[in-house]
Amino acid sequence: MKILLMGNPNVGKSVIFSRLTGIDVISANYPGTTVEYTEGRMKLGERMATLVDAPGVYSLDPTTRVEEVSRKIFLKGADVVVNVIDATNLERNLNLTLQILEWGLPTVVALNLWDVANRKGIEIDAKALERELGVPVVATVAVSGQGIRDLVSALKEVSEMGSSPKLHFDSSDQRWARIGEIAARTQKVMHRHPSFFHHLEDLSIKPLTGIPLAVLALYLSFSLVIEVGELLQLKITDPIFIAYSQFVSDAVKSYISSPLLRDILIGTSPELLKSFGILTTGLYIPLGVVLPFLIPFYLVLGVLEDIGYLPRLSIILDAFMHRIGLHGAAILPCVLGMGCSVPAVLSVRILESSKQRYLAATLMTMAIPCASQSAMIFGMLAPFGLRYILAVYLSLFTTFALTGYLLHRLIGGESPEIFLEIPPYRMPNMISLLKKTFIRIREFLKEAVPYIALGMMVMNFFFLSGLMHLIGETMKPIVSGLLGLPSDAATALIIGFLRKDVGIGMFAPLDMNAVQLVIASVVLAMYLPCVATFMVMLRELGVSGTIKSIALRLVAALLVGTSLNLLLS
Repeated sequence: MKILLMGNPNVGKSVIFSRLTGIDVISANYPGTTVEYTEGRMKLGERMATLVDAPGVYSLDPTTRVEEVSRKIFLKGADVVVNVIDATNLERNLNLTLQILEWGLPTVVALNLWDVANRKGIEIDAKALERELGVPVVATVAVSGQGIRDLVSALKEVSEMGSSPKLHFDSSDQRWARIGEIAARTQKVMHRHPSFFHHLEDLSIKPLTGIPLAVLALYLSFSLVIEVGELLQLKITDPIFIAYSQFVSDAVKSYISSPLLRDILIGTSPELLKSFGILTTGLYIPLGVVLPFLIPFYLVLGVLEDIGYLPRLSIILDAFMHRIGLHGAAILPCVLGMGCSVPAVLSVRILESSKQRYLAATLMTMAIPCASQSAMIFGMLAPFGLRYILAVYLSLFTTFALTGYLLHRLIGGESPEIFLEIPPYRMPNMISLLKKTFIRIREFLKEAVPYIALGMMVMNFFFLSGLMHLIGETMKPIVSGLLGLPSDAATALIIGFLRKDVGIGMFAPLDMNAVQLVIASVVLAMYLPCVATFMVMLRELGVSGTIKSIALRLVAALLVGTSLNLLLS
């Protein structure tokens, strides 16, 4: 059985999806596009059903790539359609509802954000709306779970009916006239005094107050991630790994006689960050260093997403982004880049011009570390103090701004204005937030642990064969002379092309001081994308665009790294 979730953007559709499904969900790009949809499973009575969360759209008459994909998903058919409506914007949402009902598919309307509508003085007679539409209407508050049981019951009933009354309109004007009639008969709007959230919504998009609020929000976010990460590392992961390291070292020494195999498995040093062993450093870096910071990072990012702050950040940054040839909507690839650069590069397709796509892909992959890379930076530099972490991100931000400003003037062309819907502030749902965080961390561990283990093997091979010393000596004039790093850091920079977080992890055994770690982290972030991002850039920017982007990054990384060495040392 297939159930399809349809609705406008920002109506709480994904929260309802999360309420109806479990942890094991699949997010995938629709074939031939970069538009993502989500699929999960739920139990409906004695049957199992597949629940598909289609991208949010305003209409089935496509004007954008997202609307084209949602229409294709809809036309493939479903046993039941759940149309999620924002109760605070009934008339606008009903346009999609009536278009869905024109196809006669079994449909249930979830009248979501019921509590927000009531607080705004909007009263909707759900029973009257049900009579007007001819399909079940269920009032829901997805974040609290209110109405979800009623929604499941309505799904059972409608799935047995096989169809819904089929509407027909000869024109869009006729449809909108019918929407006006329905709203007039089912909705009353009364005056309510603005709440604290209403005032905060206004303050957060006005430059005079919005910019200080954005700085405060970002500062508090970083501080929280660092404080919680350090606490988790000190109280949980370090004690566990100290005991584990002793246990695994004793076991390997007892049962394995080959010195070479011992070195590969547990390394040559008793210190977890210096052993290069697959079972010691290889597990400690992702689980003991990165994970304690990655958990609060994804939680904080999830709160900013769910509360509705990120669209406001786009508006605040719009004027700045125009100065570097982009607009506020480019904040989406940047935010995605804070998670992973691969979907971030794919998402540049939402930008209108080839100039904007090139600028966004180049600047974002060069100056915005991914989540695992950020967690590794936090883990490496947190013991030295917050100022060194801020030095890394201030250097990258300055590079982002200056490079973008120069490229904008060299390339030329116009930057279109931003058109973006701003949702109201909403309280995040803890269950959905924890699910999303769990899925993101699970995906990181599935990818990171094998890569880091491979990185340990490569580093061991380089170390034992003498290649590490040879590479270091060859690149010494650049790595040690200009950047002020140990010559062995050259190997870590090369491995960074495989995975950035692995590259930063390789700096740990090299006994670098705080300034050297700052320089190394900035250069590693800038000089090359990871191999997965590189392949995606080839597809999105083409060979010529990618070569230009890489050449620019190499020059910029060398200039910035050398400047930092002169300034900080």
